[in-house]
Amino acid sequence: MSRNLLLSSAALCLLTACATLAPLPVKPGDPSACGERRQDRVLFGMNSPDGPVSETQWQAFLAEVVTPRFPAGLTVYQAKGQWRGDSGQVEQEDSRAIDLIHADTAEERKRVVEVADEYKRRFKQEAVLIVSTPARACFAQARAGSRHES
Repeated sequence: MSRNLLLSSAALCLLTACATLAPLPVKPGDPSACGERRQDRVLFGMNSPDGPVSETQWQAFLAEVVTPRFPAGLTVYQAKGQWRGDSGQVEQEDSRAIDLIHADTAEERKRVVEVADEYKRRFKQEAVLIVSTPARACFAQARAGSRHES
């Protein structure tokens, strides 16, 4: 590989990396300002020893357990999953995932674990998966007096 091509490739890689790390443009004092947060994705299997977790049971769990701990909001996904539990057999099942974006504090992390523990208890689960990563989150909110368009 020629030296110029190698230097050009290295420069392109550096420029690309810098571009992906650039913060979103936000004015100082803007309520949509970006901040360092934690993202926890919690994955719940919908099979239980007593039969599938019903939509009514799931909605009650969200209302009674998750929402009181994370009243600012969350996102729920429906999914299909599989895992190998204590039985050694691969089990396929409907599942749900919740994304929680929150301050990275011991108290907030404790709340995530409480959600998982209560699901395991309530629906007799062997495990609930929590994937936790640092995140930079920005709320893009409507400004006072602006119109929402459909």
